[in-house]
Amino acid sequence: MVQMETQLQSIFEEVVRTEIIEEAFSGMFMNTPEDEKTKLLSCLGAFRQFWGGLPPESHVQCIQWIVKFIHGQHSPKRISFLYDCLAMAVETGLLPPRMVCESLINTDTLEWERTQLWALTFKLVRKIIGGVDYKGVRDLLKVILEKILTIPNTVSSAVVQQLLTAREVIAYILERNACLLPAYFAVTEIRKLYPEGKLPHWLLGNLVSDFVDTFRPTARINSICGRCSLLPVVNNSGAMCNSWKLDPATLRFPLKGLLPYDKDLFEPQTALLRYVLEQPYSRDMVCNMLGLNKQTLNIAQQKQRCPVLEDQLVDLVVYAMERSETEEKFDDGGTSQLLWQHLSSQLIFFVLFQFASFPHMVLSLHQKLAGRGLIKGRDHLMWVLLQFISGSIQKNALADFLPVMKLFDLLYPEKECIPVPDINKPQSTHAFAMTCIWIHLNRKAQNDNSKLQIPIPHSLNLHHEFLQQSLRNKSLQMNDYKIALLCNAYSTNSECFTLPMGALVETIYGNGIMRIPLPGTSCLASASITPLPMNLLDSLTVHAKMSLIHSIATRVIKLAHAKSSVALAPALVETYSRLLVYMEIESLGIKGFISQLLPTVFKSHAWGILHTLLEMFSYRMHHIQPHYRVQLLSHLHTLAAVAQTNQNQLHLCVESTALRLITALGSSELQPQFTRFLNDPKTVLSAESEELNRALILTLARATHVTDFFTGSDSIQGTWCKDILQTIMSFTPHNWASHTLSCFPGPLQKYPEKLYFEGLAEQVDPPVQIQSPYLPIYFGNVCLRFLPVFDIVIHRFLELLPVSKSLETLLDHLGGLYKFHDRPVTYLYNTLHYYEMHLRERAFLKRKLVHAIIGSLKDNRPQGWCLSDTYLKCAMNAREDNPWVPDDSYYCKLIGRLVDTMAGKSPGPFPNCDWRFNEFPNPAAHALHVTCVELMALAVSGKEVGNALLNVVLKSQPLVPRENITAWMNAIGLIITALPEPYWIVLHDQIVSVISSPSLTSETEWVGYPFRLFDFTACHQSYSEMSCSYTLALAHAVWHHSSIGQLSLIPKFLTEVLLPIVKTEFQLLYVYHLVGPFLQRFQQERTRCMIEIGVAFYDMLLNVDQCSAHLNYMDPICDFLYHVKYMFTGDSVKEQVEKIICNLKPALKLRLRFITHISKMEPTTVPPQAINSGSPAPQSNQVPVSLPVTQ
Repeated sequence: MVQMETQLQSIFEEVVRTEIIEEAFSGMFMNTPEDEKTKLLSCLGAFRQFWGGLPPESHVQCIQWIVKFIHGQHSPKRISFLYDCLAMAVETGLLPPRMVCESLINTDTLEWERTQLWALTFKLVRKIIGGVDYKGVRDLLKVILEKILTIPNTVSSAVVQQLLTAREVIAYILERNACLLPAYFAVTEIRKLYPEGKLPHWLLGNLVSDFVDTFRPTARINSICGRCSLLPVVNNSGAMCNSWKLDPATLRFPLKGLLPYDKDLFEPQTALLRYVLEQPYSRDMVCNMLGLNKQTLNIAQQKQRCPVLEDQLVDLVVYAMERSETEEKFDDGGTSQLLWQHLSSQLIFFVLFQFASFPHMVLSLHQKLAGRGLIKGRDHLMWVLLQFISGSIQKNALADFLPVMKLFDLLYPEKECIPVPDINKPQSTHAFAMTCIWIHLNRKAQNDNSKLQIPIPHSLNLHHEFLQQSLRNKSLQMNDYKIALLCNAYSTNSECFTLPMGALVETIYGNGIMRIPLPGTSCLASASITPLPMNLLDSLTVHAKMSLIHSIATRVIKLAHAKSSVALAPALVETYSRLLVYMEIESLGIKGFISQLLPTVFKSHAWGILHTLLEMFSYRMHHIQPHYRVQLLSHLHTLAAVAQTNQNQLHLCVESTALRLITALGSSELQPQFTRFLNDPKTVLSAESEELNRALILTLARATHVTDFFTGSDSIQGTWCKDILQTIMSFTPHNWASHTLSCFPGPLQKYPEKLYFEGLAEQVDPPVQIQSPYLPIYFGNVCLRFLPVFDIVIHRFLELLPVSKSLETLLDHLGGLYKFHDRPVTYLYNTLHYYEMHLRERAFLKRKLVHAIIGSLKDNRPQGWCLSDTYLKCAMNAREDNPWVPDDSYYCKLIGRLVDTMAGKSPGPFPNCDWRFNEFPNPAAHALHVTCVELMALAVSGKEVGNALLNVVLKSQPLVPRENITAWMNAIGLIITALPEPYWIVLHDQIVSVISSPSLTSETEWVGYPFRLFDFTACHQSYSEMSCSYTLALAHAVWHHSSIGQLSLIPKFLTEVLLPIVKTEFQLLYVYHLVGPFLQRFQQERTRCMIEIGVAFYDMLLNVDQCSAHLNYMDPICDFLYHVKYMFTGDSVKEQVEKIICNLKPALKLRLRFITHISKMEPTTVPPQAINSGSPAPQSNQVPVSLPVTQ
């Protein structure tokens, strides 16, 4: 190192010495350019000799020393001469340009104040940067942009000219025709330094912002049209996919790449999260959207407080307060009551799992309600807060709960005492909520010996006295809400709580002496037959409900241990069933039921109680999360293997419950649940019941059909189904009738045939049946047990054409049973969807089926709950030989019904109901399914219905409001993707007709800017919409809601249908814009498709390049392809793509050379004078034309 420096010193000192002499006698020497060149050459000659003997690892240090040496000089002439030396060393191939540029730019002594050094440095870099490789150019761009940031906002005008040399280097790097690096790299570095909304440094002027603007088309190509207006149906199959994920810190969409997307895509998507939060049973979806994980909560370090979620919960409470101001009645089961009920459930869940902080939320509520004068809903708000306070005050610090008193001061301004409400009404429990909160806070302060004790506010005195007085009354009656009030007020005070809770429990346990007979012989139960009413249970706080359910479960376990011959009181069984509806008590509720109570009862061999619990599960439970249902199924298979359960009645019950569990699995639930058992599929399959395993295969066939799981693939290999089918066939080898097999999705059809002979297990003789006494029956009967079997029987009949008349007779006689079916609409939906091909030509049979099932419910459901009036009037009465064909207005009204439901219109299109006891978890899920059933039931082909649905927005329809068009597209997307393939595949035909239309095929038809043509929002707002922008937005809405199976047809569509017809730039850009936004889903869910699409994009480009004399939009096309490479495909398509790029015209080949890294594609340097660094980027109404590259 020292030796190197000494040698360098001697070489350069020699040059500098002659310079010093010349400067001293400046008038005596006349230097000609030849003399200068001679000096340069002699200096370089000496240096060349030295450099040749230098080991490569010392090269960087050597150049850094030279730069340091130059920067240490004071004479401008000498400095200039030394820069010329460096330039000549690079130009003669002696020094590598990248190393020289990096050493010059990275040195600390390059400061803007030393203007001569600054100017000479950037002039030299500008001269030699053309020889630097593209990654080196990217790194230099980054450092130069950072160096420019060191220049202050005000400098002397005298130095600006020299500082501008840095801008000239940037201009050259960003010059598209110079192709020093992929422009995509440049925009990425710029956006890191200058994100959306940050202005570039003054020295750069418009240069950088104009360059970034050239990427707006690329960002648009990667954006889903109207994405901010698209909404899911919660608990629908598409709701748990990646389309709805948001950044948990900012609530923004997770956009790929640092592109200048439209501003609305950078906004927090509060409307989307708020909409989802408003839906009943949406908490799993919220967790999925924000990546919140319940499992990590046991680990203290991983508390995932999510402030954006907190804000939305607070806003939802404020919204509920606003709604309460306008609603007259509260206890009518109206929207306001349902909203508050739902809000309290959401709040408890998110605060309990510490995704939201209670004190933060209360303070935020105070801030947002201050000065608003909203007090009609105050009792409901305090009721919601009481739920959480009573359940968690014992485990947390008192200080966490005191902000509630601040809210009290705001919402309860009364100076006089608030009167005691009518305690015969359930809402009285809400009126008492604030007093109950005070009692809990006071109790906590006493227990902690805290100095924070708060005297009872004067306005609550009468309420408090009433509660104190009621406590002294030892005989509590069940005819009003006094017991609920006391439970709510004193649930954290065991001395006072025992009395009201004891009264509740006694009424349902029975007195231990009285008995009542149950069906069957010699079967007696405790004689309490009146369960606690739902109104009363709703009026208990979560804390009180948890005590009640804990008390019941403990009682059942005690009776199981005691092997009591007396069956459980019907009141207890029904009350327990009702309590299991509450999601907010899940840990003691359904979770305790499945993981503690059932196994304990089983171990105690209390077969009567076990039978009761299974009956409860079969007939009285609603909206149980799928993982609990699959866990129970696993338990049941274990039970069935135990000899004692061979008791006829119990065995029947176990089998019947298992059958219900299997057939009730939702189509989108099957894969996520069963993949959890892939390591040990035996646990969810029956080792001996061929019938149950057949039912599972039929469910598997239906689920993979409805979710389009096998669409676009022809093999079961490598999928989750394979292990399940293999295990089933080894347990219970069986064969399928050809008519059933022909309805299976393609890959499944081949499978059973192959497996049947592989695993003929030894057949065990059926066990001997011993008749034993009757087990208690509370809910079940032969009709209810028959329904799941009848479901399967109908399906077998549908598979055989010749017996359809018998099926009609069967429906006439037994269809009425469907009034007792727990999921009639879902059954119809699955049946019509799965057998779509079989039922295409059998409109009468379809109608018969719908009529039998929906008709059976007419007395149990309010008018208008399912099928539309138009359908009931026209389709139900049409003659077989003259089917009803609906007009456009019918489809518009049907879509409008879903649009209004999702918008929360009040009153809504469907009658109000308590969703806890409904087949569907929320209004939108109900609306979607009944709409699909109605559309599939029409005597019109799938293709016609599909086209009619698209035409609701593609044709001008008087019933479709312009200002709300994206909500209608959203509804069409939801409906069409929930229908079988013939209904949604028509979108492909619509796309083909747009791509073949004159506006995209002939360059003269539309002489504007293609990105304006495709910009749906702008076109729509300016009333200049074109069918191509409408089709684009509609296709995006449909594909956004599609399953990955449905999307997997896109590669084939691109290569087989579109590739042969794409010949113009407009067509190419349209296809990129159609498919571009979905690459992210393909990358996450089906990489094979992403690779096929990546290659198809280049094949299309080759087509267009060969059919066009010159490409006007070469830059946006190449920018998009670089985005695809760096964000999605990487080098996975390199081999196929290299061959295609080699066949492109030189201008394109030059721009795409960094994708292939082919050495013979060398850059062509552009002379500096060809660059006009001040030229503005094309505005949106201009056509950006690339300069022709010298070829």
